[in-house]
Order: sequence, then structure tokens, then C-alpha cells
Amino acid sequence: MHGPVPRVLVLGGTTEARLLAERLAADDRRVSVTTSLAGRVAAPRLPPGDVRIGGFGGPDGLAAWIREHRVDALVDATHPFAATMSRNAAEAAARAHVPLLALRRPGWAAQDGDRWHFAESLAEAAELLPAQGERVFLTTGRMGLAAFADLDGLWFLVRSVDAPEPPCPARMEVLLDRGPFTLEGERELIRRHRLDLLVTKDSGGAATAPKLAAAREAGIPVVVVRRPPVPDGVPVAGTPDEAVRWLRALYADGSAASG
Repeated sequence: MHGPVPRVLVLGGTTEARLLAERLAADDRRVSVTTSLAGRVAAPRLPPGDVRIGGFGGPDGLAAWIREHRVDALVDATHPFAATMSRNAAEAAARAHVPLLALRRPGWAAQDGDRWHFAESLAEAAELLPAQGERVFLTTGRMGLAAFADLDGLWFLVRSVDAPEPPCPARMEVLLDRGPFTLEGERELIRRHRLDLLVTKDSGGAATAPKLAAAREAGIPVVVVRRPPVPDGVPVAGTPDEAVRWLRALYADGSAASG
């Protein structure tokens, strides 16, 4: 390490990233934690510790930032579908010679009664929709709606934190909302809008899981977009507590040094 206080950079934007920052800020070993947010959400919930907002300019920019700020360890706690950022983190960590951990909440698991159809991408999900339903609950976020823009025969209820930008489906209603959501609320949306199909990314976590239970109860199919894999060679923690233990092991043996 560079000194008595380990310096940790958390690539954030998720609940897990915020919880990790809270754990590290309260750590009696004293950890200097900086959380980086992409800035795509208008009013993000800020974690404790230092916060920076905005991109780094690719892996070279991230590696330069790590060196300049003498970061000892990097934690990629971005959204499970932020594949580009995860690749950049892996490249930057290798170039800057700092240890990297991916913090990923576990994906969802199908239960009895679920009617799940898997897709490898949003484009593949869009191809599945016409055969599955007509009134679609689209919960994949405001990014990537272009994949569904040509499905003029379907109606979409699009839920996202911030307003989507075109291209978008021609027949849609936008619902601006942020989780956590309740089972009763999801049941009501399905009933009120007569929804007969749900589209979701396999984001995992409890905050948005009630939509899956509501779809199961209503007997409607769910198109699930599989998450991209973590870059090769990057260790994975499933919870903030696991990430804290990984970091503490680095402090203990002094390997959180960036050479």
C-alpha cells in the first residue's frame, strides 16, 4: 500500500456499491474510499466518502486516474450489464498493476410456475416478443430502447428512472419510477395496463424482483436478457461483506500496492 490508509476506488452506481462505501467508511482500519458514478442518472443517491461523477475516457484514462490518485485497490461494482465499463476496469487494473474485484449481486433463479424465455441481448429479446404477447412491460431501462423501436404492433409500458430518448417504440407509455418496488404495486400495474408480457434484464437483487413474482401470479411470460460474463481472471464477490473481506485480506498481507 502507499501509506497507512488504503485507497480504494469503487466503480459504482448500484446499491451494492453504496453499501460497500458505507462499510468501508465505517471500517475501523480507516480506508479512503472514492466512488465513481457514470452520471447517467439525474439525481443519484450519493454514498459516503469521496465521489466523482463522469467517465474516465476509456481504460487509459482510468489507469492514469488510478496512478495519479495512488489507488491501492479497484472494485468494479457497476451494474451487471455495464460490460464496457467492466472491460475497461480489467484493462486499467492490469496496466496500473492494482488488484481488481468485481462485486456482482447473484442473478435471479426461475421458480415453479415461471414462464421464462432467455435472450442473449436486447435485440434477441425484441425478436421474441411478437410471439409472446401484445402489451409489454419493458423494464430494461432507458438505454437500448432502439432495439424495440420497430415493433409497431406491440404496446409498451416503459419504466425507467429517467426519461428515455429516441428512438423508442411508437406505441408506449413511460413510467418514471425508481425501486424498490412492491408486489402489490407490480400486480396493480399488470392489471391496470392489461400487460401480458414482461421483459427484464437479469439484474438480480430484491429491489426489482417483485415484478417476477407478479408475472408468475398472472401467468404471463417473461423474456429475461442474460447478463454478460465478468472479464476473464477477475475474482467475483457476491455481496458487499465479501468485498470487504477481500479488501481486508489485501491490507493484511500488504498486496494492495500499485507498484
